[in-house]
Amino acid sequence: MKRILKNAITAAAVCLSIASLAAADKQEAFKPGPPESYSGHQKQGGFAAGASAYTGDAETRAPFGKLNPYDHGVLPVLLVVKNGGKETLNLAGIRARYVDQRGRKTDFIPAAEVKFLRAPAKPRVGPGPIPGINRKPKNPLAAIEIESRGFSAKMLPPGDSAHGFFYFQAEHTPGSILYITGIKEASTGNELFYMEIPIN
Repeated sequence: MKRILKNAITAAAVCLSIASLAAADKQEAFKPGPPESYSGHQKQGGFAAGASAYTGDAETRAPFGKLNPYDHGVLPVLLVVKNGGKETLNLAGIRARYVDQRGRKTDFIPAAEVKFLRAPAKPRVGPGPIPGINRKPKNPLAAIEIESRGFSAKMLPPGDSAHGFFYFQAEHTPGSILYITGIKEASTGNELFYMEIPIN
């Protein structure tokens, strides 16, 4: 009996490991190109950045699966950065602002807060002599991909690259600008520059 139980536990552990590896592979399937591969890119000194708005289902499928955040009022903008300089950069305080063609400015929403943008639906009372409460609809913006794909790099050593999404409650128009600030030199704490990256 103990042997059967041990075999069952081992089999369950193997299944969990396979499932974890499959999930990890799915998560790693999204691999952006270098900054210069995007139509919207900029370079200052040794630092390069590229950006792109993700609005269509074909674009959002790789990073977000079946979820298209733009269908739910959230514009995901991918930022890809590369440090070609000699100093480590501190990205912990990086900030992003979306500026449309009319000059309207929208600050980014932290990835962990996106799920709170959509207020939960009120419970519906069912018909009949004894009212029942139906289940609340699932919030699509609570999908794990939203937070896991958010830009989260804190330090960028020389030669390294990083990528992630910034989220905005904005309607995308070609020719908009992603305004990036808060990039600092790790050794001195001095803010180095700001970047204005065009987004098509």
